[in-house]
Amino acid sequence: MTPNKEDYIKAIYELGGEQNVVSNKNLVKALSVSAASVTEMNGRLLKENLLTHTPYQGVKLTEEGLRIANKLIRKHRLWEVFLSEKLGYDWNEVHADADLLEHVSSDALIERLDFFLGEPKFDPHGGVIPNKDGTIEKVNHIPLVDIEVGTPLIIKEVDDQQEFLEYLLHKDVQLGKQYTLKNIEAYEGPLTLETPEGNETIISHKAAFKILVTEVL
Repeated sequence: MTPNKEDYIKAIYELGGEQNVVSNKNLVKALSVSAASVTEMNGRLLKENLLTHTPYQGVKLTEEGLRIANKLIRKHRLWEVFLSEKLGYDWNEVHADADLLEHVSSDALIERLDFFLGEPKFDPHGGVIPNKDGTIEKVNHIPLVDIEVGTPLIIKEVDDQQEFLEYLLHKDVQLGKQYTLKNIEAYEGPLTLETPEGNETIISHKAAFKILVTEVL
């Protein structure tokens, strides 16, 4: 399993390839490679029974392909926890170095890292860390955009794209913090969040799709 194969499998997963067919066009865009490279890698992974292929539509991960994807994500997210908790990285800084480290980490190293970190369940962005066997526990988080005005909530997970994380830092939106959704402007306008102390922050409607929360009962 080369780094190129690992990146390809993870890209399919991130594009929804656990449940949906992913087109070659989307893979070309996500990986910044040529269409010919995507076609060639499709062929390799099909021979290894890591993908299924639907003619004229794209590819989807097999059960074994999904297991490998989740093990890669486990490595990546554990390194993100380490970089954040032990080396003081901000949550918008951890992704690039974790990407490098995941490819050079043996399973034995990852299990020692997991033990050293106290077996964390979530990464710095709230993403669930898959189990050792490549399975992942489901969570019932709700997109912020689906919450009703007046509802108290806790932010549980955010999209881990660097530009978006920098946006949230600027807005002082924090993981694990309680807010109340105070207002939503008409016609898909911005949302206003209020802290228990009465401080307000305004985020875009588009951003609200990338923030997952739980309601405070």
